Amino acid sequence: MSDQLVRAISKDGFVKAVAVSTRELTERARQIHRTTPVATAALGRTLAAASMMGNALKGEGSSVTLQIKGGGPLGTVLAVSDNEGNVRGSVSDPSVDLPLRPDGKLDVGSAVGCDGTLTVIRDLHMKEPYVGSVGLLGGEIAEDLAAYFVESEQIPTACGLGVLVDRDQSVLAAGGYLIQLMPGAGEDIITKVEGGIMAAGAVTGLLHEDSDAESLLRRVMPDFELEILEKSPIEYRCYCSRDRMERALISLGPEELQAMLDEQGGAELRCQFCDNVQTFTKADLEELLKNMKKKI
Repeated sequence: MSDQLVRAISKDGFVKAVAVSTRELTERARQIHRTTPVATAALGRTLAAASMMGNALKGEGSSVTLQIKGGGPLGTVLAVSDNEGNVRGSVSDPSVDLPLRPDGKLDVGSAVGCDGTLTVIRDLHMKEPYVGSVGLLGGEIAEDLAAYFVESEQIPTACGLGVLVDRDQSVLAAGGYLIQLMPGAGEDIITKVEGGIMAAGAVTGLLHEDSDAESLLRRVMPDFELEILEKSPIEYRCYCSRDRMERALISLGPEELQAMLDEQGGAELRCQFCDNVQTFTKADLEELLKNMKKKI
């Protein structure tokens, strides 16, 4: 089954929820970045979270960036989603490998670290993007994201994220859910949400049994009658192009571009999200400089 996002609301109007199945896009990210299992898990969780948050932005061209800097050996974990929920991402050191935790699970918390921040950047095409940041609780990402919603947006939130890696290091299952309380939700609603989550168990187990995002949501929220608001396909999608890379070179300014031309005789730019490589020859850089000087 292709990757999918499902958005829903409870019939009583007190709970809104979204879930994603992201096995294919997480596997695509693994192949692009050649990540180890623990790096795959960290990046995959972040991609799933970004997808759910990005899809909530309905403005055309809007985007959400999740940036996790936890001080762990992975370095920065980065994921960007467009307003449809399509994502791209990277991790500073995809080769990090750590022993499994005592319970046999991948040690994402130690790989990410917990001495740092989770930063959310919402670009709504206004003058300035909205930026919110919280200290990390444990680096496992789901609990950190839930804390972000409570602290920065005052929205009580439950979050589950998971990536299951096979013995050959490929992705068996991936995805997650966000469940949020609406104003007026009482203790009885909270109890029902918590009870459903506890009874359902780990995200990876649920998705391995059935990769359907709607099924995940219904199994985590069995005590609620859900109204499905949206179902949409999602994918790993990078927006890099030669034009964008050219604009990046121009943004360096004429002095730095001239220095690059003198020292290297050209430039080779690699996209951090998809490994697309664009080569700019000496003639290309000279043409860029010529056009820049015309505008000065």
